[in-house]
Amino acid sequence: MREIDVKVITEKISELCIKANLYLPEGMKEKISSCIGCEKSQLCKEVLSDIVRNIDCAKEMEVPICQDTGMAVIFIDIGQEVHFVGGSLEKAINEGVAKGYVEGKLRLSVVEDPLMRKNTDNNTPAIIHTRIVEGDKVHIMVAPKGFGSENMSAVKMFTPSATPDDIIDFVVDTVSKAGSNPCPPITVGVGIGGDFEYSAILAKKALCRDLNYRNENPFYADMEQKMLDKINKLGIGSQGFGGTVTALYVNIEQYPTHIAGLPVAVNIGCHVTRHAEAEV
Repeated sequence: MREIDVKVITEKISELCIKANLYLPEGMKEKISSCIGCEKSQLCKEVLSDIVRNIDCAKEMEVPICQDTGMAVIFIDIGQEVHFVGGSLEKAINEGVAKGYVEGKLRLSVVEDPLMRKNTDNNTPAIIHTRIVEGDKVHIMVAPKGFGSENMSAVKMFTPSATPDDIIDFVVDTVSKAGSNPCPPITVGVGIGGDFEYSAILAKKALCRDLNYRNENPFYADMEQKMLDKINKLGIGSQGFGGTVTALYVNIEQYPTHIAGLPVAVNIGCHVTRHAEAEV
């Protein structure tokens, strides 16, 4: 059994909140840069170039890439041989988010009640997803989620008779309805299976998958490509100015489901799809 003081988790969460908001994941800048060459619209080429410059400026000046520094989503995989000491893990996670957002001078965007709308002034509480895994390590993924893109997401409970084309059409239609609202070029996470709420968690996890990796199942990898091709034919383009690049990638995550259902969730990310991870 390995003991970990929850203060270590607090400090790591704090660091990751700041890192995720200042630096895009590896490969995102290169992906956006590469799209400049394949974009047919001159205006959208200029927009993509501006986005790349913004990414560089954020890194050089150590300021957030986007003013919406998001609601903190925490994926934490806990080894079953780990024993936390020194207090509550949930409290430690939220203390880490508060520390990172306040000391990092990140925008505080969380309200304590969905209808009363009073700001908590430290961007807590976080959305926390825990999973027990083998081993004695703790893996932490911090994914700040801005709501310009979050608001454009959708869940649909298909019947088992739905075809892959039905699912593809639903994903493409969701992006079409979103238009310029999620600040394209966008990223698209799709969760297929599980139940109502787990399909949405799958979709969010899909956004955090390395953009260079396709689904390991060739069937779903083919669906990812078909979705991406159809989305990029919508003509929305960067920041909604038209063009040939609306989405940078589509990632699908799937899970077993009930014989009577087929849940599908679409979680849209903006071109600032942020996440940072570490192992303790």
